[in-house]
Amino acid sequence: MFALVFVFFDIETVFLYPWATSFDVWGVSVFIEALIFMLILIVGSVYVWRKGALEWS
Repeated sequence: MFALVFVFFDIETVFLYPWATSFDVWGVSVFIEALIFMLILIVGSVYVWRKGALEWS
């Protein structure tokens, strides 16, 4: 379970790092795309959490 959660947040970081480093070049549209990406990840995390997939059993 720890490995899956680590991979989840590691991949999130890999995708967000290029956006953060070149924010001044690309502008606000990239910031909005990053927010949408993070919203999708949060909704997915809440869904998995509510389904009980993150429970230790």
